[in-house]
Amino acid sequence: MIKAGIVGGTGYTGVELLRLLAGHPEVTLTVITSRSEAGRPVAEMFPNLRGHLDISFSEPDTARLSTCDVVFFATPNGTAMTQVRSLLEAGVRVIDLAADFRLKDAAEWAQWYGMPHACPDLLDEAVYGLPEMNREMIRNARLVANPGCYPTAVQLGFLPLLERGLVDAGSLVADAKSGVSGAGRKAAVGSLLCETSESFKAYAVPGHRHLPEIRQGLGVAVGAPVGLTFVPHLTPMIRGIHATLYARLLGDPGDLQALFEARYADEPFVDVLPSGSHPETRSVRGVNTCRIAVHRPQDGDTVVVLSVIDNLVKGAAGQAVQNMNLMFGLDEDLGLNAVALMP
Repeated sequence: MIKAGIVGGTGYTGVELLRLLAGHPEVTLTVITSRSEAGRPVAEMFPNLRGHLDISFSEPDTARLSTCDVVFFATPNGTAMTQVRSLLEAGVRVIDLAADFRLKDAAEWAQWYGMPHACPDLLDEAVYGLPEMNREMIRNARLVANPGCYPTAVQLGFLPLLERGLVDAGSLVADAKSGVSGAGRKAAVGSLLCETSESFKAYAVPGHRHLPEIRQGLGVAVGAPVGLTFVPHLTPMIRGIHATLYARLLGDPGDLQALFEARYADEPFVDVLPSGSHPETRSVRGVNTCRIAVHRPQDGDTVVVLSVIDNLVKGAAGQAVQNMNLMFGLDEDLGLNAVALMP
């Protein structure tokens, strides 16, 4: 059994990770840390885990975490980078669900996250944990940077087009919508029911922190920098991301439906829907699946890709478990075969 620890288990991403790992047949959860909730039974805070998890939150303790085989950081940005080195030196493998190791350029990271990076020498070693791009590297990684939720939906939608050079990589547009859980589990006026219900808005239009991450990943696929306009929106729902992606075709692309089906034919968590489909966020609620549909309106020079995920699962905790499975030589879909919740 894999001995797993979680640093920061009280947020929405943390409890989703707890839910998935509690049902994983090859994992034993041995440490779940929280400074504010130390000593409190986890199932008392999250009653959905009653009967599935008999463990209490504990103070963060490096010595205790060092007894784990893998440690997940479900913490705010800037936390993992201060603790990872000692865990790696102890032989622990680390999966960071925050952004500390997603960007390869320490100066760019500091620009977007407002603090200097604590261990820039580890940025090159960290593997970006999007299995559909980096599966073999993830298998051998000590440190995995779990992708952000928006970057997962956007990159999976654009990749087949960019890898084949079918679109103008300098004028990509991503129009993405997220449920409120993406803002985290904290007391904030902007996340209150009365502030978000019956409303819809764009935010961070001048620049969202996920923008450099998406550009970096797509740039790797192209082999050159890409031009991307990324506009996120907040929608009055709890879970889900819907990304509507636009790209200008450079010529006759051939059969786009066949292209996407072939690219993702062997991917267990990417579902290319039949031609003409319009994926819904509710179809991926609670599961580690990205559903994609590709359109070419009026057979024009613009291709539109629709990409939906659950921001807490394929956009966070589920992808982290997928990465763990790869790192430990398990079946990639182990513990992730649930059916989406409907309605």
